[in-house]
Amino acid sequence: MILLGTYCFTTFPSTTSAYPSLPLGSYFDLHKPLQYSKPSKFTSLVINGHRRICDLFDLHQEQVPYEVAWSWQKEIVRDKRAQIEKEGDCDDTLIILQHPPVYTLGTASTVENLKFDMKNAPFNIYRTFNIYRTERGGELTYHGPGQLVMYPIINLRTHKMDLHWYLRTLEEVVIRVLSSTFSIQASTVEGLTGVWVGNEKLAAVGIRVSSWITYHGLALNVTTDLSPFKWIIPCGIRDRQVGSIKELLVREGVGHGRADLHHLNDASLIHITHKSLLEEFSQAFQLEYSYKSVSSTMLYERK
Repeated sequence: MILLGTYCFTTFPSTTSAYPSLPLGSYFDLHKPLQYSKPSKFTSLVINGHRRICDLFDLHQEQVPYEVAWSWQKEIVRDKRAQIEKEGDCDDTLIILQHPPVYTLGTASTVENLKFDMKNAPFNIYRTFNIYRTERGGELTYHGPGQLVMYPIINLRTHKMDLHWYLRTLEEVVIRVLSSTFSIQASTVEGLTGVWVGNEKLAAVGIRVSSWITYHGLALNVTTDLSPFKWIIPCGIRDRQVGSIKELLVREGVGHGRADLHHLNDASLIHITHKSLLEEFSQAFQLEYSYKSVSSTMLYERK
């Protein structure tokens, strides 16, 4: 089981806002509706036949502050628990997005894995810097632009009431994405979580389950600037490295023979990866997406 309460270590920006308790920046305009992707032929080919409905909030082009997404997840979990109590079941939900630079600590984390004093954070080039201790399982990690984060909020009673199975299935989703889209052969490592290519970790997994409803999830490095990982001991593992899809494609050869990946810029690489993640996730969990939209104002009001 994944236990422990929640508390935060935070430093807030000096800029004022209508919501001073939350970190804001140019990446998140309170009065601008968040963009989301409409259903495409790509997705509809995957979803056919009878499958469970999954509400999809596709914000993969947005950098949503961590605390906002965290609070949103917890509210969705509360709503689903109430719905199950009343109706016996609930639809599943998937959120996919990016975060501005942030470190998060799981229930197993210690501040000893930070290589700096929290009062003197190294990222003075960013407008904000935050460190959050969360209730998810796992150790210390970094989230930032170029990293796709998936937050599945699903009712395991209707899938499989087995946390080991759920974690392994999330890892398998990433492994299939890397193989089918980029011809990158990834794997898991016995005794460790996440998805690995050789000695490099490309995806981290950390979850929380409440009454068999999941939240938190996985983070896949696509075009991520990996330098912030140098300031921590990622996942508490000292003898392994962190990698990204972009870095692998450049270093090992474009797409391991996929010439069509040669001219992709960062935005295109993010978009292709996100589409593949959605496809593989829907197949792995047998879900049919119902696309939803949300405004940034609504997200802040929900806190």
